[in-house]
Amino acid sequence: MTTVFVVQHGEKERVPGDPGLTARGRAQAVRAAERLRGEGLRAVYASRLLRARQTAAVVAEAAGLPVRVDARVAERMNWDGRTPFARFAEDWARTTADRDFAPDAGDSSRAAGARFLAFLADMEQRDGPVAVACHGGVTVDLLRTLLGDAAVPAALLRDGVPSGAITTVAGLAVVSVAAVDHLE
Repeated sequence: MTTVFVVQHGEKERVPGDPGLTARGRAQAVRAAERLRGEGLRAVYASRLLRARQTAAVVAEAAGLPVRVDARVAERMNWDGRTPFARFAEDWARTTADRDFAPDAGDSSRAAGARFLAFLADMEQRDGPVAVACHGGVTVDLLRTLLGDAAVPAALLRDGVPSGAITTVAGLAVVSVAAVDHLE
């Protein structure tokens, strides 16, 4: 049984497109890396978006590993600025409320959860624990897929996974969700 540490990317710059991490986001990535330092990571993955790759780079450096990019852990939607933010937020809310709604630019919550689940299933065939830096929405989509909607706390559905939080999954079962800002 492979343990997967799902690391929510650190706080990002509040701009459309593919923003990087803020100074606070970089500090969150460092805290996540410190938390994972003794876990014996065998691989570090990230979504293709810069904020996830930057977070993964910090974790990977601490573990002495390269970062591998995997599209299956991409966010269900990413605001690129081509549509007004209000429209993006409306579509995001609709994908959260209706897991089967597929927006014009992105995936449905159900499809995103299924992608992430496929990633986890592949990790079950790997040796040792792995970390994956990705996004709060797709992590919630995964939690909804694994646990069912009723078991996911309303705060996670409403607010998403906190920046820098680590969700631990072992054997396709959720073990914990912990915010790194509160880790010692």
